[in-house]
Amino acid sequence: MKEKINEEVSVVMYFSARKKRAQPRLISWQNKEYIVDNVSYYHSYLEGRDRQHIYELVDKEQRLWFRLRLDSSNLHWTLEAIHDGLAT
Repeated sequence: MKEKINEEVSVVMYFSARKKRAQPRLISWQNKEYIVDNVSYYHSYLEGRDRQHIYELVDKEQRLWFRLRLDSSNLHWTLEAIHDGLAT
């Protein structure tokens, strides 16, 4: 079931100079750490003058889907939504 969260979370991010790409590697939320598998979707948009980066990804066990937002004005991460794969 998809659930809106909208809570700030801690994220460890990795940057590859060779690929010129940055992506989350670890999410810390509610005293639990989730190792990130590959990012399945990324886009960015402007909110006023501030760029917002959206990442959609699954954890390494592929049990949970996350939607993260990185606010480039303050470098704060927000967990916007989570989905456990169940229909209800």
